Amino acid sequence: MSDEQRNTVWRFAMIFIVILLGFGAVLGKIIYVQVAERDEWLKVAEKQVPTHRPIKATRGNILDCNGRLLASSMPQYYVYMDTRVPALHDKNGALFTAHIDSLAFDLARIVGDHSAAEYKGRISHAYMRGEKRLKVCDHRINYLQRQDLEKNSLIKKGKYKSGIFFEDQHRRIKPYGILASRTIGSIYGEGGSGNSGLEKGFDKELRGEDGMSSIQRIGGRNESVPVEEAKDGMDVVTTIDANLQDIVENALLVKTRERNAKWGCAILMETQTGYIRAIANLDRSEEDGQYFEGQNHAVQRVEPGSTFKTIALMAALDDGKIDIDDTVRITKQPWVYIRNSKHTDAHPMDTVLTVRSALAVSSNIALAKLITHSYEGSARKFVKKIERMGLLDSLYCEIPGADKARIDVPRDTVTLSKMSYGYSVELSPMQILMFYNAIANGGRMMRPMLVTAIEQNGESERTFRPEVVKSSICSRSTLRDIQGALHDVVWDDHLGTAAKRLWSRKAQSNLVAIAGKTGTAQLFMRGHGYSGKHHRITFVGYFPEDKPQYTCICMIEDPQYPYDAGMDCGSTVRVIAEKTMAYTGCYVFRDGVRHLEKRN
Repeated sequence: MSDEQRNTVWRFAMIFIVILLGFGAVLGKIIYVQVAERDEWLKVAEKQVPTHRPIKATRGNILDCNGRLLASSMPQYYVYMDTRVPALHDKNGALFTAHIDSLAFDLARIVGDHSAAEYKGRISHAYMRGEKRLKVCDHRINYLQRQDLEKNSLIKKGKYKSGIFFEDQHRRIKPYGILASRTIGSIYGEGGSGNSGLEKGFDKELRGEDGMSSIQRIGGRNESVPVEEAKDGMDVVTTIDANLQDIVENALLVKTRERNAKWGCAILMETQTGYIRAIANLDRSEEDGQYFEGQNHAVQRVEPGSTFKTIALMAALDDGKIDIDDTVRITKQPWVYIRNSKHTDAHPMDTVLTVRSALAVSSNIALAKLITHSYEGSARKFVKKIERMGLLDSLYCEIPGADKARIDVPRDTVTLSKMSYGYSVELSPMQILMFYNAIANGGRMMRPMLVTAIEQNGESERTFRPEVVKSSICSRSTLRDIQGALHDVVWDDHLGTAAKRLWSRKAQSNLVAIAGKTGTAQLFMRGHGYSGKHHRITFVGYFPEDKPQYTCICMIEDPQYPYDAGMDCGSTVRVIAEKTMAYTGCYVFRDGVRHLEKRN
């Protein structure tokens, strides 16, 4: 190999070595950066990459049937101050010195968490320390307070000069307080999803869709730049009338307090539509004895007691097992059908009653005899007949977790006989109301409704129409017979359990004619069985009787003695009926004839 060839090879080798060393240096630097300087460069990267934060959607409102707010998300604000802004430190802090007194004075006057001197002291100390995010006020302020603060001479200069900025949070409020509170429901925390009631049932519509913002470094400051705007939640328009709700809730509160009851429930339904105009649930606090909206008893099933007698009689009448004028003997002594099966009456007497009178006086013995003799050996037919009336409809209202009715086929005749007057079956107050509303509505059963529309910015997105569960729960003749018996419950002063007695008018009113049924059920006490000292009392009725507009139920749990379903629950429904008709129209007696006078 010549010298020239050797030099050429040597030059190529040197070039290759240089390239190899350069590649090794680059590779070494990459490894060093990825391992030794990894955390430092990640911090730098985080500062350069925009941070995305959600923009919370404003939760929609829940409105009554007249557009009044029942639940709303109201904006509230935290007040912060960045004391480092250059404008506050220019010219030896001339701007800060000139305005700190007026700022402290306005904070004390408008917010009132602290005195003006205390506000001045805490802001001045933060200014000296150069705090980036001073929480000026201890608590959130409302929109009107913010507007008032923004009139302050320093704050008016804007956040880049004053350092003052506001962060908003929406708080769920109920302008009417506890009014229908349990039905309206609640949400988790300040901005969470629905936890109960309509807030939960319509959570998807109410909560809206969150947006997204990007925190970017602009002009030496972090700025929030919207990337995707939030879509606010829709409004839910309910069937509830705030005025009628107030009437129902107050009437129930008076009676539950008077009887020191464990809880009370009352519901007012519009007969032809099934719209729930008012729904009240009151529980007694164990701590101070005051009443509050606790559990939603309206949709929790219980043994209905004697209000079930109407259902049992309707089944037997419609099946042709009995006639309304048939007679049945009742006695002061318990009726023993078979061994260990005793039936007694609350008002024992030795007499013979028609089927119609048996319902008016609410005789357990009469009902047990009638149903046992009618369906002995065919109890399944009895239950199937009741099912066909629509009582087991599983979608009977919009409240999540509403209990289904429990009406099982009895395994023995003893259970069948007790079912005839409301034991070994369970219905919610709402389901009892739905059945009696069908009686008032000419046999047409309507689904109880709490919501009529979903709206966005005042425009209807979805509407809900009255829904028929059963076009007819029984024959016309059966319906007339049952309506006549329910009339006697209130207007037969000799037998009716809700009729006038001496000083008590019970469900009888001089202003509006009411028909309905009382119910009393012994409470099952765990470990002790059914108690003769603890009861659940009920009255459910409709009014005005000849042209029903409303159906109402009142149920009271474990009232203090002396108590009576007609006297307590019947009188509560009477008060509700009289005030409801005064609000919606006046139903009066004139010249011995009832007249409906609509208000202007």
